[in-house]
Amino acid sequence: MKKGRILILVVIFMATVAVFGQTGPDYAFKVLANKGANEVKVGSAWSAVKTGASLKKEDEIKVTENSYLGLVHSSGKPMELKQAGTYKVADLAAKMGAGSSVLVKYTDFILSSNSADAKKNRLSATGAVHRGFTSINVFMPDNQYANVYNNLVIINWDVTKVKGPYVVIIKNMFDEELLVKDTNEGTVQIDLNDPKFAGESALLVDVKTKANQKSKTEDPSHLIKRMSPAEQAKVKKALQEISIEVKDETALNKLILAGFYEENKLLIDATTAYEQAIKLAPDVPSYKEAYEEFLLRNKMKEAK
Repeated sequence: MKKGRILILVVIFMATVAVFGQTGPDYAFKVLANKGANEVKVGSAWSAVKTGASLKKEDEIKVTENSYLGLVHSSGKPMELKQAGTYKVADLAAKMGAGSSVLVKYTDFILSSNSADAKKNRLSATGAVHRGFTSINVFMPDNQYANVYNNLVIINWDVTKVKGPYVVIIKNMFDEELLVKDTNEGTVQIDLNDPKFAGESALLVDVKTKANQKSKTEDPSHLIKRMSPAEQAKVKKALQEISIEVKDETALNKLILAGFYEENKLLIDATTAYEQAIKLAPDVPSYKEAYEEFLLRNKMKEAK
């Protein structure tokens, strides 16, 4: 009887090992960004590559002239393809070493946030903030999400309804002006290391037209809040888990960082990362589309 029980236990153990040995990802890469008439060969059939698609090792991909693919390996490592040609997915996967399992969390977050279901759910949601006709829609979050981890902040606003030139006014919490910037564009960069902001734990941002910079508007000032040392240390520790994989200045890495910041409710930092991604790959529509969805789902911009 004992031998029979032992044999049964051994069989169960081996079966369990076999099952768990097959629970790894069933894909080699996922497509995070795509530009051009790129194609994937599954079996004997070629079809257009779609953002969010999974590529298996037995597949092939064809990158056309002046096209681009932003891929993330199942290990979490990102890869950009810009050179035209036909590639075996297995060969691309063989070049990828061990990555960060944590990184997969953020790439999956980006893909799920931009999926068709996510867009459908967003469109059916309510609670959008409606702004006055003459006010400027500044793409900044509610004050509860005003924390900033990085020192570089990119501020954007809608230029379609209220024409410039514009003036950006940065004030302290006592309503004292610390910095005034003029611009004809719908964007401005703020360096929190500027000596003008020394000793300030929080800043207020106003964007007005040059002609009406002294007028009062119904819109409250937008808040930028420095993180406490303890909060910053916590984010730094989490960021270190993926920093090696996204250290290069690429659009794909900036997109992944945007996902990291959004997941950690650092929406101002996420905005900056999206803007940097778009600047690094201005001709790749995937980054602009992902940024647009980010603004809409976080109610920083109204759908047209």
